Amino acid sequence: MMKPALYTLLALLSFPIHHVFAQSATKRMIKASSKQVTVNDGGRITKNSWTLSPQIKPDVFIADRTRKTKWVTFYTDLDSIRVKVKPGTRHDFVILLNGTDSCYTQIASAIAPEEKTKGGRASDTIPFTLSAYNAIHVKAILDGQDTLNLHFDVGSFDFHFTKDAILHKTRLLPDRNDALAGKSKGDYQHLKPALSLQMGSLTWKSPDIIPTGITSHGMDGRFGWNLFEGKTVEINYDKNCLIIRSGLPKQMKGYVKSELEFMEFFVCINGAIKIGSNVYAGRFLMDTGSDQAIILDKDWTARQQFPNDSLKLIKSSTLTDPRGVSYETKVVEMPRFKLNGFELRNIPAYILSSRNPVGFEVNYLGNDLLKRFNMILDFKNDAVYLKPNGLMKLEYRQSS
Repeated sequence: MMKPALYTLLALLSFPIHHVFAQSATKRMIKASSKQVTVNDGGRITKNSWTLSPQIKPDVFIADRTRKTKWVTFYTDLDSIRVKVKPGTRHDFVILLNGTDSCYTQIASAIAPEEKTKGGRASDTIPFTLSAYNAIHVKAILDGQDTLNLHFDVGSFDFHFTKDAILHKTRLLPDRNDALAGKSKGDYQHLKPALSLQMGSLTWKSPDIIPTGITSHGMDGRFGWNLFEGKTVEINYDKNCLIIRSGLPKQMKGYVKSELEFMEFFVCINGAIKIGSNVYAGRFLMDTGSDQAIILDKDWTARQQFPNDSLKLIKSSTLTDPRGVSYETKVVEMPRFKLNGFELRNIPAYILSSRNPVGFEVNYLGNDLLKRFNMILDFKNDAVYLKPNGLMKLEYRQSS
């Protein structure tokens, strides 16, 4: 995934711009003498974030997910090209590297063309239990025989299995016998293809499995929101089930709607912290894989002049991200937090003391807070609907 970088927009504007149209039958061509390409994705500029690969045909750049029309520009050291990206569009062109290597490149919308299908079930249901660590725990059957404990993580993507689960609970590891005997470390980069994965009434054919080192406590892996692109996902904590539909349910009484935003494919919602008469509004990444309530970004608190030291200190702590990197934090009590018009009180919040692990400024809402709402995530119209449920009055895990 690309990391944000500072780059001077004025310098970029000095490059010539070439327009590419999706309907053009002829691939446009630009030139380069360096493999490094700077990308302007709808106004977010990342320097040298794309590397030319002549051997990949085509090499696909997936633009940040949005349903709005935007421009995406590739800047080589010699040339540039700009395309208009809409949901479902793809744009092909060639970057000629050093006058000899043709790099066949495609800029694609993160949203696939809408499929027009008929028939099928009106909805699918996936039962879950809520673990002691706030994980949405689902039983999954791999290839009709291997049972795994996965959790639904709105802050993640695809299917991720821990290496330990791959080794001990599946037959995906090509050198499994040697790894079990301690003769090899296991070839996790070349897993055997999975045939199917079933959760509740849903089955994925030939799912891609990605190894991971860390997941929610006690789980064998996780599955992310993008598996339900173009669908609605109801997370019902009162009935302990996920309900997958092609549209919204008929009964929406009590739900309050707001827009979903996407930052580098991460699902975000807007919220606000109230301290006295001051309101601190911000963007919050929805992370049902976290057992915390609120995690605040270091840069965000600095920019907001957030009164960290005036809040009640619950404790100092250390968080570890999915890569195993540790971050020193302190936990304070937030007097009030407002989300979709609903107000929660006295919420424990971590304040990060180092750079955000995702690489850009954003706060987090973990499942110790999100579980207090039944929610409908509409990945067709990019909206979220929240409704307080029976868990609203539970004590928080990090409460004093």
